[in-house]
Amino acid sequence: MIRFDNSYARMPQGFFARVDPTPVTAPRLLALNGPLADRLGMGRDALTVEMLAGNAIPDGAAPLAQAYAGHQFGGFVPQLGDGRAVLLGEVVAPDGARFDIQLKGSGPTPFSRRGDGRAWMGPVLREYLVSEFMAAMGVPTTRALAAVATGDQVWREQGGLPGAVLTRVASSHIRVGTFQFFAVRDDRARLQALTDHVIARHYPGADGPLALLDRVVAAQAETIAHWMALGFIHGVMNTDNMAISGETIDYGPCAFMDIYHPDTVFSSIDRQGRYAWANQPNIAVWNLAQFATCLIPLMGPEEAAVEAATASVHRFAPLYQAAWLRRFGAKLGIDGAQHQPLIERLLSMMATQRADFTRVFAGLSNDTARDEFTDRAAFDAWARDWQALSPDAAAMAQANPRRIPRNHRVEQAIASAVADDMGPFRRLLEAVTHPREARDDWADLAHAPTTAQLVHQTFCGT
Repeated sequence: MIRFDNSYARMPQGFFARVDPTPVTAPRLLALNGPLADRLGMGRDALTVEMLAGNAIPDGAAPLAQAYAGHQFGGFVPQLGDGRAVLLGEVVAPDGARFDIQLKGSGPTPFSRRGDGRAWMGPVLREYLVSEFMAAMGVPTTRALAAVATGDQVWREQGGLPGAVLTRVASSHIRVGTFQFFAVRDDRARLQALTDHVIARHYPGADGPLALLDRVVAAQAETIAHWMALGFIHGVMNTDNMAISGETIDYGPCAFMDIYHPDTVFSSIDRQGRYAWANQPNIAVWNLAQFATCLIPLMGPEEAAVEAATASVHRFAPLYQAAWLRRFGAKLGIDGAQHQPLIERLLSMMATQRADFTRVFAGLSNDTARDEFTDRAAFDAWARDWQALSPDAAAMAQANPRRIPRNHRVEQAIASAVADDMGPFRRLLEAVTHPREARDDWADLAHAPTTAQLVHQTFCGT
């Protein structure tokens, strides 16, 4: 039995639309995250394939699609909402933490905007792999509880593709865009109700909307710094894809850098590089400014509220810089705040010499980093300065994954799964959820792609 306690379903009218998942033809379990089920206090026997596909509604669930708005690549859309996802309900884990249980790819909702509400297997397995790697590295993130093949075809530009449903777990699915939905309608009563709900759920002790803004700014500064330290590129940092909890959400066209360059972009729809790796902190500030704008009507006299909200958003820069220096310092086993020029020298060399991001940092622990550079003398000069600081090997081992879900490996796992072979997916999942572990049988998964294997674009899957 799953013990639901659905607080969002008790919010006022206008926050969501009641809708059940659309049943599928022939559900088949692709992956089940047993340890996460245990963490949630959900009996594995209760997680039937029929429930995970949306064919059966468990007792106590209150299925709904959430309403929200959002800036998409800078352009505002006043109504978006869950167009292909249904929130089954919320569970309270044994330690008291509350989590959403959402089916993604579960069919059309009132917010689908002529979409089919479905997902094909590729994006479902990509999100499963990447979100579980992020969790293993300690990044605040949504999680993957299960992936189910539907037995139905999903039609995209590539033609008919096998459908799938992802069961996603989050501390909530409330976004900047959720606040924008009510702010653009000047619905202060619901905006206040949402603010109160978020404070109670995520930031207890925050004294009002300004304190909430402060807390969200701080949470996002930590999360974005962690992304940067892993070479992660979200790819679609719209305001409807920024969670108020600070968790990473919506792994659509996401990717990890192979060759390091700060302007790296993978998303096929990011034609201007708005969400390139190096732009992510600035976009976070932009999104937080939109969140602040939503809260200003709740913060008292307008002039003072604008001044206070602006100051809060401006706190992102020093908080982010401190988090960035701490994380990149840990990757080198040094005090980043004391040795920022050394970090920047290494990154500059990596960009100029087209070095592999993950392999350089992992290789510093086993003397193979030098092999990633074409100008070995320049690296040796840098390494002498670094080694003179007596780097902390334990800190480096914790901060630097040996393996990431490399784009070409993810694509290979998806292609095999489409051909009914889940072996490569399971192997890659095991390897990236133990990213620091040294294993000879996983050595090939740490290799950089060949020129022929390079993935240049990733896609949303909608």
